Amino acid sequence: MNVRRGFVSQVGMGEELFDRAAAAGYDHVELMLDGDWSREALETAPERVADPLDEHGLDLLVHLPFGGFDVGSPHPKVREGSVAELAACIETAGELGAEKAVLHAESTAWKPVVGDDERIDLVVDSVRELIDVADDAGVEICAENIPRATPSIHQFDRLFEETEVSMTVDTGHARMDGVDAGGVASMVRERPERISHFHLNDTRVADDEHLPFGAGTIDFGRIFEALRGVGWEGTLSLEVFTLDYGYVAESLDRLDALL
Repeated sequence: MNVRRGFVSQVGMGEELFDRAAAAGYDHVELMLDGDWSREALETAPERVADPLDEHGLDLLVHLPFGGFDVGSPHPKVREGSVAELAACIETAGELGAEKAVLHAESTAWKPVVGDDERIDLVVDSVRELIDVADDAGVEICAENIPRATPSIHQFDRLFEETEVSMTVDTGHARMDGVDAGGVASMVRERPERISHFHLNDTRVADDEHLPFGAGTIDFGRIFEALRGVGWEGTLSLEVFTLDYGYVAESLDRLDALL
Protein backbone atom coordinates (compact mmCIF):
# COMPACT_ATOMS: atom_id res chain seq x y z
CA MET A 1 0.00 0.00 0.00
CA ASN A 2 1.51 3.27 -1.16
CA VAL A 3 0.03 6.14 0.83
CA ARG A 4 0.93 9.71 1.67
CA ARG A 5 -0.13 11.17 5.01
CA GLY A 6 -1.25 14.67 5.86
CA PHE A 7 -3.62 16.63 8.04
CA VAL A 8 -6.46 19.08 7.46
CA SER A 9 -5.72 22.61 8.64
CA GLN A 10 -8.11 24.07 11.19
CA VAL A 11 -9.46 27.61 11.55
CA GLY A 12 -6.94 29.42 13.73
CA MET A 13 -3.85 27.73 12.30
CA GLY A 14 -1.39 30.17 10.74
CA GLU A 15 1.84 29.99 8.77
CA GLU A 16 3.37 27.76 11.44
CA LEU A 17 1.28 24.82 10.24
CA PHE A 18 3.77 24.04 7.46
CA ASP A 19 6.74 23.99 9.84
CA ARG A 20 4.80 21.77 12.23
CA ALA A 21 3.74 19.42 9.44
CA ALA A 22 7.32 18.99 8.27
CA ALA A 23 8.68 18.56 11.80
CA ALA A 24 6.14 15.81 12.54
CA GLY A 25 6.99 13.95 9.32
CA TYR A 26 3.84 14.61 7.28
CA ASP A 27 3.88 14.31 3.50
CA HIS A 28 1.21 16.89 2.74
CA VAL A 29 -1.01 19.59 4.16
CA GLU A 30 -4.70 19.74 3.29
CA LEU A 31 -5.38 23.46 3.45
CA MET A 32 -8.91 24.64 4.26
CA LEU A 33 -9.59 27.47 1.81
CA ASP A 34 -11.50 29.68 4.20
CA GLY A 35 -10.82 32.33 6.81
CA ASP A 36 -7.18 33.44 6.73
CA TRP A 37 -6.57 30.94 3.93
CA SER A 38 -9.44 32.01 1.67
CA ARG A 39 -9.07 32.23 -2.07
CA GLU A 40 -8.89 36.02 -1.91
CA ALA A 41 -6.15 35.93 0.72
CA LEU A 42 -4.09 33.43 -1.25
CA GLU A 43 -4.44 35.33 -4.51
CA THR A 44 -3.09 38.42 -2.73
CA ALA A 45 -0.14 36.59 -1.14
CA PRO A 46 0.42 33.16 -2.75
CA GLU A 47 3.93 33.03 -1.29
CA ARG A 48 2.39 32.27 2.11
CA VAL A 49 1.79 28.78 0.76
CA ALA A 50 4.25 28.40 -2.08
CA ASP A 51 7.36 29.29 -0.09
CA PRO A 52 6.92 26.91 2.87
CA LEU A 53 5.82 24.07 0.59
CA ASP A 54 9.01 24.50 -1.39
CA GLU A 55 11.15 24.89 1.73
CA HIS A 56 9.86 21.72 3.36
CA GLY A 57 9.13 19.60 0.29
CA LEU A 58 5.48 19.21 1.28
CA ASP A 59 2.66 18.34 -1.10
CA LEU A 60 -0.54 20.38 -1.14
CA LEU A 61 -4.17 19.30 -1.08
CA VAL A 62 -7.01 21.74 -0.47
CA HIS A 63 -10.41 21.52 1.13
CA LEU A 64 -12.80 23.74 -0.79
CA PRO A 65 -14.97 26.09 1.29
CA PHE A 66 -18.47 24.85 2.04
CA GLY A 67 -20.26 27.23 4.40
CA GLY A 68 -22.85 29.20 2.42
CA PHE A 69 -22.48 27.08 -0.72
CA ASP A 70 -25.12 24.89 -2.36
CA VAL A 71 -24.09 23.11 -5.55
CA GLY A 72 -27.44 21.31 -5.52
CA SER A 73 -29.70 24.34 -5.20
CA PRO A 74 -32.86 24.34 -7.36
CA HIS A 75 -32.48 28.13 -7.60
CA PRO A 76 -30.29 28.75 -10.66
CA LYS A 77 -28.57 31.91 -9.42
CA VAL A 78 -27.68 30.27 -6.10
CA ARG A 79 -26.23 27.20 -7.79
CA GLU A 80 -24.42 29.27 -10.42
CA GLY A 81 -22.86 31.48 -7.76
CA SER A 82 -21.71 28.48 -5.73
CA VAL A 83 -20.18 26.80 -8.77
CA ALA A 84 -18.50 30.02 -9.91
CA GLU A 85 -16.80 30.62 -6.55
CA LEU A 86 -15.74 26.99 -6.19
CA ALA A 87 -14.36 27.08 -9.73
CA ALA A 88 -12.30 30.14 -8.83
CA CYS A 89 -11.00 28.32 -5.74
CA ILE A 90 -10.01 25.33 -7.85
CA GLU A 91 -8.12 27.56 -10.28
CA THR A 92 -6.25 29.21 -7.41
CA ALA A 93 -5.48 25.80 -5.92
CA GLY A 94 -4.07 24.68 -9.25
CA GLU A 95 -1.84 27.75 -9.45
CA LEU A 96 -0.46 26.82 -6.02
CA GLY A 97 0.29 23.29 -7.20
CA ALA A 98 -2.50 21.51 -5.32
CA GLU A 99 -2.97 17.91 -6.33
CA LYS A 100 -6.49 17.31 -5.00
CA ALA A 101 -9.46 19.40 -3.90
CA VAL A 102 -12.02 18.03 -1.45
CA LEU A 103 -15.58 19.04 -2.33
CA HIS A 104 -18.81 18.94 -0.34
CA ALA A 105 -21.02 17.70 -3.17
CA GLU A 106 -24.41 18.04 -1.52
CA SER A 107 -27.77 19.72 -1.90
CA THR A 108 -29.41 21.64 0.93
CA ALA A 109 -32.64 22.13 -1.03
CA TRP A 110 -35.88 21.95 0.92
CA LYS A 111 -36.93 18.30 0.88
CA PRO A 112 -40.72 18.86 0.91
CA VAL A 113 -40.34 20.64 -2.43
CA VAL A 114 -37.35 18.97 -4.11
CA GLY A 115 -37.02 15.18 -4.05
CA ASP A 116 -33.78 13.25 -3.72
CA ASP A 117 -33.52 12.36 -7.41
CA GLU A 118 -33.80 15.98 -8.50
CA ARG A 119 -31.39 17.11 -5.80
CA ILE A 120 -28.80 14.59 -6.95
CA ASP A 121 -29.38 15.59 -10.59
CA LEU A 122 -28.46 19.16 -9.65
CA VAL A 123 -25.37 18.05 -7.75
CA VAL A 124 -24.27 15.89 -10.68
CA ASP A 125 -24.56 18.85 -13.06
CA SER A 126 -22.44 21.02 -10.77
CA VAL A 127 -19.82 18.34 -10.23
CA ARG A 128 -19.44 17.91 -13.99
CA GLU A 129 -18.87 21.65 -14.39
CA LEU A 130 -16.29 21.69 -11.62
CA ILE A 131 -14.46 18.67 -13.03
CA ASP A 132 -14.06 20.52 -16.34
CA VAL A 133 -12.45 23.43 -14.48
CA ALA A 134 -10.32 21.09 -12.38
CA ASP A 135 -9.05 19.19 -15.41
CA ASP A 136 -7.77 22.45 -16.89
CA ALA A 137 -6.18 23.37 -13.55
CA GLY A 138 -4.53 19.98 -13.06
CA VAL A 139 -6.49 19.27 -9.88
CA GLU A 140 -8.40 16.11 -8.95
CA ILE A 141 -11.84 16.69 -7.42
CA CYS A 142 -12.60 14.36 -4.50
CA ALA A 143 -16.22 14.52 -3.36
CA GLU A 144 -16.62 13.89 0.37
CA ASN A 145 -19.44 11.91 1.95
CA ILE A 146 -21.39 14.35 4.12
CA PRO A 147 -23.52 12.89 6.93
CA ARG A 148 -27.29 12.98 6.57
CA ALA A 149 -26.94 14.79 3.27
CA THR A 150 -28.10 14.28 -0.30
CA PRO A 151 -26.39 12.46 -1.84
CA SER A 152 -25.58 10.34 1.18
CA ILE A 153 -22.79 7.78 1.22
CA HIS A 154 -25.47 5.25 0.22
CA GLN A 155 -26.22 7.29 -2.93
CA PHE A 156 -22.65 7.85 -4.14
CA ASP A 157 -23.14 5.36 -6.95
CA ARG A 158 -25.02 8.13 -8.79
CA LEU A 159 -21.90 10.30 -8.70
CA PHE A 160 -19.68 7.39 -9.71
CA GLU A 161 -21.92 6.40 -12.62
CA GLU A 162 -22.72 9.88 -13.94
CA THR A 163 -19.46 11.77 -13.36
CA GLU A 164 -15.74 11.06 -13.26
CA VAL A 165 -15.38 12.43 -9.73
CA SER A 166 -13.15 10.71 -7.19
CA MET A 167 -14.22 10.20 -3.59
CA THR A 168 -12.98 11.35 -0.22
CA VAL A 169 -14.17 8.88 2.41
CA ASP A 170 -14.66 10.54 5.80
CA THR A 171 -14.71 7.69 8.30
CA GLY A 172 -16.60 9.57 11.00
CA HIS A 173 -19.22 10.80 8.55
CA ALA A 174 -19.63 7.25 7.28
CA ARG A 175 -20.23 6.02 10.81
CA MET A 176 -22.92 8.66 11.31
CA ASP A 177 -24.73 7.25 8.28
CA GLY A 178 -24.54 3.67 9.51
CA VAL A 179 -21.39 2.60 7.65
CA ASP A 180 -18.86 1.17 10.10
CA ALA A 181 -15.26 0.15 9.42
CA GLY A 182 -16.45 -3.08 7.84
CA GLY A 183 -18.72 -1.13 5.52
CA VAL A 184 -15.92 1.20 4.52
CA ALA A 185 -13.70 -1.83 3.88
CA SER A 186 -16.39 -3.23 1.58
CA MET A 187 -16.52 0.08 -0.32
CA VAL A 188 -12.75 -0.08 -0.76
CA ARG A 189 -12.97 -3.55 -2.25
CA GLU A 190 -15.87 -2.55 -4.53
CA ARG A 191 -14.59 0.84 -5.75
CA PRO A 192 -10.82 1.03 -5.17
CA GLU A 193 -10.28 2.99 -8.37
CA ARG A 194 -12.75 5.73 -7.36
CA ILE A 195 -11.66 6.26 -3.76
CA SER A 196 -8.65 8.57 -3.94
CA HIS A 197 -8.54 10.17 -0.50
CA PHE A 198 -9.54 9.62 3.12
CA HIS A 199 -10.38 11.90 6.00
CA LEU A 200 -9.37 9.87 9.05
CA ASN A 201 -11.99 11.16 11.47
CA ASP A 202 -11.93 9.09 14.67
CA THR A 203 -15.01 8.96 16.89
CA ARG A 204 -16.28 7.11 19.94
CA VAL A 205 -19.89 7.14 18.80
CA ALA A 206 -21.87 7.95 15.66
CA ASP A 207 -21.08 11.66 15.88
CA ASP A 208 -18.73 14.04 14.09
CA GLU A 209 -16.12 14.14 16.87
CA HIS A 210 -12.84 14.40 14.92
CA LEU A 211 -10.80 13.07 17.83
CA PRO A 212 -7.03 12.58 17.83
CA PHE A 213 -6.32 9.40 15.89
CA GLY A 214 -6.68 6.36 18.13
CA ALA A 215 -8.75 8.14 20.77
CA GLY A 216 -11.98 6.82 19.29
CA THR A 217 -13.28 3.36 18.53
CA ILE A 218 -13.23 3.15 14.73
CA ASP A 219 -11.47 -0.04 13.61
CA PHE A 220 -9.00 1.57 11.20
CA GLY A 221 -6.99 -1.63 11.04
CA ARG A 222 -9.86 -3.28 9.20
CA ILE A 223 -9.98 -0.43 6.67
CA PHE A 224 -6.22 -0.51 6.11
CA GLU A 225 -6.33 -4.28 5.62
CA ALA A 226 -8.80 -3.76 2.78
CA LEU A 227 -6.64 -1.00 1.29
CA ARG A 228 -3.60 -3.28 1.36
CA GLY A 229 -5.65 -6.06 -0.18
CA VAL A 230 -6.46 -4.02 -3.28
CA GLY A 231 -2.99 -2.47 -3.55
CA TRP A 232 -4.45 0.97 -2.96
CA GLU A 233 -2.47 4.12 -3.66
CA GLY A 234 -3.76 7.44 -2.38
CA THR A 235 -3.73 10.08 0.31
CA LEU A 236 -4.80 10.02 3.94
CA SER A 237 -5.56 13.22 5.86
CA LEU A 238 -5.93 13.14 9.61
CA GLU A 239 -8.80 15.48 10.46
CA VAL A 240 -8.45 16.36 14.12
CA PHE A 241 -10.42 19.26 15.59
CA THR A 242 -7.64 20.81 17.63
CA LEU A 243 -5.12 23.65 17.47
CA ASP A 244 -2.71 21.64 19.62
CA TYR A 245 0.05 20.42 17.33
CA GLY A 246 1.05 17.86 19.93
CA TYR A 247 -2.13 15.94 19.15
CA VAL A 248 -1.51 16.40 15.43
CA ALA A 249 1.98 14.88 15.76
CA GLU A 250 0.83 12.07 18.07
CA SER A 251 -1.95 11.21 15.62
CA LEU A 252 0.61 10.64 12.88
CA ASP A 253 2.70 8.41 15.14
CA ARG A 254 -0.35 6.30 15.89
CA LEU A 255 -1.35 6.17 12.23
CA ASP A 256 2.12 5.04 11.19
CA ALA A 257 2.01 2.29 13.80
CA LEU A 258 -1.06 0.85 12.03
CA LEU A 259 0.24 1.33 8.51
